[in-house]
Amino acid sequence: MPVAPPSLLVRDLLFAYPDGHQALHGVDLRIEPGERVALLGPNGAGKTTLVLHLNGILAAGAGSVEIAGLPVEKRHVQEIRRRVGIVFQDPDDQLFMPTVREDVAFGPANFGLAPADVAHRVTEALAAVGMAEHTDRSPLHLSGGQRRRVALATVLACDPEILVLDEPSSNLDPVARRELAEVLLGLGRTMLMVTHDLPYALQLCPRSVILDDGVVVADGPTRDLLADRELLARHRLELPFGFAL
Repeated sequence: MPVAPPSLLVRDLLFAYPDGHQALHGVDLRIEPGERVALLGPNGAGKTTLVLHLNGILAAGAGSVEIAGLPVEKRHVQEIRRRVGIVFQDPDDQLFMPTVREDVAFGPANFGLAPADVAHRVTEALAAVGMAEHTDRSPLHLSGGQRRRVALATVLACDPEILVLDEPSSNLDPVARRELAEVLLGLGRTMLMVTHDLPYALQLCPRSVILDDGVVVADGPTRDLLADRELLARHRLELPFGFAL
């Protein structure tokens, strides 16, 4: 029986911006199907630059990126953007239609699915995030946590290979934060979570990768990395006051 390729395979990825700033210095990262991995690091470490390579917004200066065995190249860009579902930090970047249903339908319809299939995807995605009863509401009238979950549904409706979450817990109150965590844990999806929220990384991701100055400086069990106070301090990461592992 053939072995499934990794959901994400990054090999020796280098990237420099036009001003000459070298943002990535040979990044290697492999994520297997079903893994949940946190990407940690200080501001300016290269986390966003790495994420923008995953769906072809940025093109590698050298090295390669593959999503479920498909190289991230211009000729594959539409399929890559279906396979890589990015949930942005601000739901306003993803919610722009008059109703929740229309927002969630936008992606699969844009990828050419038949109307009946789109409707099925919308129903499944909203049920998965616990927002089925809000189908006909305006996203503008939802709470911050509800809007975050609808933004997640817009991505799930496209059936991505890997979910990329950008600071998913930011600006959420404790209840909304817990509700989102419960949804994410119940999805059973391959996940890369970019976050500064170390307790959230511990709650959701068994494995973490620390990126600093464009280099992977640590990769291992989240609990082990967060227990290494010297490692965290070297890379400007810090657990909340009073947080005990």
